[in-house]
Amino acid sequence: MSAKPLDGKVALVAGATRGAGRGTAVQLGAAGATVYATGRSTRGHRSEYDRPETVEETADLVTAAGGHGIAVPTDHLEPDRVRALVERIDAEQGRLDILVNDVWGGEGLFAWDKPVWEHDLDDGLRLWRLALDTHAITSHFALPLMLRTPGGLVVEMTDGTAEYNGANYRNSYFYDIAKSAVLRMAFTLGHELGPRGATAVALTPGWLRSEMMLDAYGVTEENWRDATERAPHFAISETPSYVGRAVAALAADPEVARWNGRSLSSGRLAREYGFTDLDGSRPDAWRYLVEVQDPGKPADTDGYR
Repeated sequence: MSAKPLDGKVALVAGATRGAGRGTAVQLGAAGATVYATGRSTRGHRSEYDRPETVEETADLVTAAGGHGIAVPTDHLEPDRVRALVERIDAEQGRLDILVNDVWGGEGLFAWDKPVWEHDLDDGLRLWRLALDTHAITSHFALPLMLRTPGGLVVEMTDGTAEYNGANYRNSYFYDIAKSAVLRMAFTLGHELGPRGATAVALTPGWLRSEMMLDAYGVTEENWRDATERAPHFAISETPSYVGRAVAALAADPEVARWNGRSLSSGRLAREYGFTDLDGSRPDAWRYLVEVQDPGKPADTDGYR
């Protein structure tokens, strides 16, 4: 078996500046793919997040991992910019095999447990535009290029499985609807792409040790377990590389069409494909939430990672 199962494959990771998008871009690169990494935070200009991570840094990490990283600063709310991005991929590669719709940008726009009539309306509507319009705009322009080559894969990155989100209130009206709508995007794309030779799935990481999450707890990846003193259930958390390895495993699976239209998690796919997180563990966060955290049991990851 090839050490680089995605050699010759071309991926677009929309929203690759940080978090799950960066982790996915790097792991696709580690599997040998050429990865176009997009985002709004560049070395010359920060987005409203005002964070240090840049899309150019992500591309460099992709190349360092063994792939070919190409940074293309892009605001996916601007159709002309997205059209130009896809035209560039077509001109340079002539194909697109993997599309990861990971644009989000809503961390500062939703208020926890605040009902719709108390929630800031402008923030909520902006969250929806960032979380939903970006995915639709990107799919609109990118999928015709993908469909030229049989076997393409679309990954709609979200928070929560269809089963979990269907039974649980997720933080606020605007957040809940955004994350559930992305799940439905994968379902509907599955119906539209399946007969045309491509596959769409929804994918969720578990409790993600993103750059922003680590900063929120005042820890780094090296000492992240210190955060469990403040949040014991953080013990089930995972790196962005874990969900990235899930995407890479899907993209390398010749039978990936069996997942078409379905809702998946990093933990479930780790069991299916045998990959691990960077520390060799296999966290299964969504099973843990249902069986340990939500019932109010003491934090104990035994049997869950």
